Amino acid sequence: MSRALTIVLASLALTACSQGEAARQGDAAGTVQVSGALCRPTPVGRQTTGCYLTLTAAADDRLVSVSSSVAGRAQVHESRMESNMMMMHELKEGLPLPAGQTVELKPGGNHIMLLAVTEPLKAGDAVPLTLTFASAAPVEVTAAVGQPDLTDSGHAAH
Repeated sequence: MSRALTIVLASLALTACSQGEAARQGDAAGTVQVSGALCRPTPVGRQTTGCYLTLTAAADDRLVSVSSSVAGRAQVHESRMESNMMMMHELKEGLPLPAGQTVELKPGGNHIMLLAVTEPLKAGDAVPLTLTFASAAPVEVTAAVGQPDLTDSGHAAH
Protein backbone atom coordinates (compact mmCIF):
# COMPACT_ATOMS: atom_id res chain seq x y z
CA MET A 1 0.00 0.00 0.00
CA SER A 2 2.83 2.43 0.72
CA ARG A 3 4.30 1.68 -2.73
CA ALA A 4 0.97 2.62 -4.36
CA LEU A 5 0.84 5.82 -2.31
CA THR A 6 4.40 6.69 -3.36
CA ILE A 7 3.50 6.21 -7.04
CA VAL A 8 0.38 8.40 -6.70
CA LEU A 9 2.33 11.14 -4.90
CA ALA A 10 5.11 11.03 -7.51
CA SER A 11 2.53 11.28 -10.31
CA LEU A 12 0.88 14.27 -8.64
CA ALA A 13 4.24 16.00 -8.18
CA LEU A 14 5.15 15.48 -11.85
CA THR A 15 1.74 16.76 -12.96
CA ALA A 16 2.08 19.87 -10.78
CA CYS A 17 5.57 20.57 -12.16
CA SER A 18 4.48 20.19 -15.77
CA GLN A 19 1.40 22.40 -15.22
CA GLY A 20 3.60 25.08 -13.63
CA GLU A 21 5.97 24.96 -16.60
CA ALA A 22 3.04 25.19 -19.03
CA ALA A 23 1.69 28.21 -17.15
CA ARG A 24 5.11 29.91 -17.29
CA GLN A 25 5.36 29.21 -21.04
CA GLY A 26 1.82 30.55 -21.48
CA ASP A 27 2.76 33.73 -19.62
CA ALA A 28 5.83 34.21 -21.83
CA ALA A 29 3.79 33.53 -24.98
CA GLY A 30 1.16 36.07 -23.91
CA THR A 31 3.45 39.08 -23.55
CA VAL A 32 3.93 42.11 -25.75
CA GLN A 33 7.10 44.20 -25.49
CA VAL A 34 6.68 47.95 -26.01
CA SER A 35 9.50 50.42 -26.70
CA GLY A 36 10.11 53.92 -28.00
CA ALA A 37 6.73 55.43 -26.98
CA LEU A 38 6.49 59.05 -28.18
CA CYS A 39 3.55 61.45 -28.67
CA ARG A 40 3.74 64.66 -30.68
CA PRO A 41 2.97 67.97 -28.96
CA THR A 42 -0.57 69.13 -29.71
CA PRO A 43 -0.71 71.82 -32.37
CA VAL A 44 -1.90 75.22 -31.09
CA GLY A 45 -5.69 75.28 -30.96
CA ARG A 46 -6.04 71.52 -31.62
CA GLN A 47 -7.07 68.71 -29.30
CA THR A 48 -5.60 65.81 -31.30
CA THR A 49 -2.16 64.33 -31.68
CA GLY A 50 -0.39 61.19 -32.85
CA CYS A 51 1.63 58.72 -30.79
CA TYR A 52 4.17 56.19 -32.01
CA LEU A 53 5.85 53.12 -30.53
CA THR A 54 7.23 49.71 -31.36
CA LEU A 55 5.48 46.45 -30.41
CA THR A 56 6.80 42.88 -30.41
CA ALA A 57 4.41 40.08 -29.42
CA ALA A 58 5.71 36.69 -28.27
CA ALA A 59 2.65 35.01 -29.85
CA ASP A 60 0.21 36.10 -32.57
CA ASP A 61 -1.94 38.85 -31.07
CA ARG A 62 -3.71 42.09 -31.94
CA LEU A 63 -3.63 45.61 -30.46
CA VAL A 64 -7.36 46.18 -30.04
CA SER A 65 -7.55 49.47 -28.16
CA VAL A 66 -5.65 52.25 -26.44
CA SER A 67 -6.69 54.61 -23.66
CA SER A 68 -5.09 57.58 -21.92
CA SER A 69 -6.11 59.78 -19.02
CA VAL A 70 -5.04 62.86 -21.04
CA ALA A 71 -7.55 62.24 -23.88
CA GLY A 72 -11.26 61.66 -24.19
CA ARG A 73 -10.61 58.93 -26.77
CA ALA A 74 -7.71 57.11 -28.33
CA GLN A 75 -7.79 55.08 -31.54
CA VAL A 76 -5.43 52.86 -33.50
CA HIS A 77 -5.16 54.36 -37.01
CA GLU A 78 -3.60 53.51 -40.33
CA SER A 79 -2.46 56.00 -42.94
CA ARG A 80 -2.66 55.06 -46.60
CA MET A 81 -2.73 56.70 -49.99
CA GLU A 82 -6.19 56.99 -51.57
CA SER A 83 -6.68 58.91 -54.83
CA ASN A 84 -3.24 60.51 -54.42
CA MET A 85 -4.13 61.76 -50.93
CA MET A 86 -2.89 60.48 -47.57
CA MET A 87 -5.94 59.31 -45.61
CA MET A 88 -6.25 58.10 -42.02
CA HIS A 89 -8.71 55.46 -40.89
CA GLU A 90 -9.37 53.81 -37.55
CA LEU A 91 -8.43 50.11 -37.47
CA LYS A 92 -11.73 48.97 -35.96
CA GLU A 93 -10.55 45.34 -35.82
CA GLY A 94 -7.24 46.36 -34.26
CA LEU A 95 -3.65 46.04 -35.43
CA PRO A 96 -2.30 42.51 -36.09
CA LEU A 97 0.88 41.61 -34.20
CA PRO A 98 2.52 38.54 -35.79
CA ALA A 99 4.51 36.43 -33.31
CA GLY A 100 8.12 37.55 -32.94
CA GLN A 101 7.86 40.34 -35.53
CA THR A 102 8.50 43.98 -34.68
CA VAL A 103 5.52 46.20 -35.57
CA GLU A 104 6.39 49.89 -35.69
CA LEU A 105 3.75 52.58 -35.27
CA LYS A 106 5.26 55.64 -36.95
CA PRO A 107 4.44 58.89 -38.78
CA GLY A 108 2.87 58.21 -42.17
CA GLY A 109 1.93 54.65 -41.16
CA ASN A 110 0.02 52.96 -38.39
CA HIS A 111 -0.19 55.12 -35.27
CA ILE A 112 -2.24 55.98 -32.20
CA MET A 113 -4.49 59.05 -32.38
CA LEU A 114 -5.35 60.85 -29.15
CA LEU A 115 -8.62 62.75 -29.54
CA ALA A 116 -10.23 65.30 -27.21
CA VAL A 117 -6.90 65.94 -25.45
CA THR A 118 -7.81 67.64 -22.18
CA GLU A 119 -4.73 69.92 -21.85
CA PRO A 120 -2.19 70.95 -24.51
CA LEU A 121 0.77 68.55 -24.68
CA LYS A 122 4.18 70.18 -24.96
CA ALA A 123 7.70 68.83 -25.41
CA GLY A 124 8.96 67.33 -22.18
CA ASP A 125 5.51 66.23 -20.94
CA ALA A 126 4.69 62.56 -20.34
CA VAL A 127 1.57 60.75 -21.58
CA PRO A 128 0.26 57.59 -19.89
CA LEU A 129 -1.04 55.02 -22.40
CA THR A 130 -2.81 51.73 -21.67
CA LEU A 131 -2.55 49.27 -24.57
CA THR A 132 -5.14 46.50 -24.69
CA PHE A 133 -4.53 43.32 -26.68
CA ALA A 134 -6.78 40.49 -27.84
CA SER A 135 -4.81 37.88 -25.84
CA ALA A 136 -1.95 39.43 -23.86
CA ALA A 137 -2.44 41.34 -20.63
CA PRO A 138 -2.81 45.12 -20.99
CA VAL A 139 0.45 47.08 -20.98
CA GLU A 140 0.82 50.52 -19.41
CA VAL A 141 3.54 52.75 -20.85
CA THR A 142 4.56 56.37 -20.47
CA ALA A 143 5.20 58.16 -23.74
CA ALA A 144 7.51 61.17 -23.88
CA VAL A 145 6.15 64.20 -25.72
CA GLY A 146 8.41 65.42 -28.51
CA GLN A 147 8.95 65.45 -32.25
CA PRO A 148 9.58 62.10 -33.96
CA ASP A 149 12.63 61.54 -36.13
CA LEU A 150 11.20 61.71 -39.64
CA THR A 151 14.24 60.34 -41.47
CA ASP A 152 14.10 56.80 -42.84
CA SER A 153 17.53 55.94 -41.47
CA GLY A 154 16.67 56.84 -37.88
CA HIS A 155 19.39 59.53 -37.90
CA ALA A 156 18.61 63.21 -37.65
CA ALA A 157 18.64 65.08 -40.93
CA HIS A 158 21.36 67.69 -41.36
